Amino acid sequence: MKVKRRIIEIDQKLCDGCGMCVPACAEGAIEVVDGKARLVSEKYCDGLGACIGQCPKGAIRVVEKEAEDFDEEAVAEYLRKRGKRAVFASPNNWPVQIRLVSPNASFLKDSELVVISDCAVAVYDDLKNDLLKNRPFLIGCPKFDDADMYVDKFSEIFKNNNIKKIVCVMMEVPCCSGLPMILKKAMEIADVQIPMEEVVVYVNRF
Repeated sequence: MKVKRRIIEIDQKLCDGCGMCVPACAEGAIEVVDGKARLVSEKYCDGLGACIGQCPKGAIRVVEKEAEDFDEEAVAEYLRKRGKRAVFASPNNWPVQIRLVSPNASFLKDSELVVISDCAVAVYDDLKNDLLKNRPFLIGCPKFDDADMYVDKFSEIFKNNNIKKIVCVMMEVPCCSGLPMILKKAMEIADVQIPMEEVVVYVNRF
């Protein structure tokens, strides 16, 4: 059934067939055919545009138009035939990576923002129930990612979105201690004061 929705569009004139967009599409909706990237089926494209940033020619964009509705079951079956397993999730927001989110993303407006070290996401079993209900969240690594970029990104987020509260979730390890420092520096640059709760995750050692 055709519905009006967001879906990718590939400019065949700009595409050079490099194929970098293919692995970026988790649903397998893109393949290189006759030297050009092409959408295998509209129903396999979720319209989120994860492939866009991988195209060196700027040949991919997200448009809103009449298209087949995204079909999770069809994607799962398609991937199964290719030896893959599809599991679907419903996060509060997308993207979730700090470096990928736009400072003007609508889900940030007037929110209580949860900022989480990526290790904490992996080990905090009750994270979703405890802290993420009705809250947007962003994840990253204060040790291996670019701290200055994080400061710049968060200062823009804080300037533009009237953040009501920050919940900073980090591991007990020293390398995570930089996360609240990044957020405090960003608040200073943005010239705002936002209440911040720090949650430290400890690992049970047996």
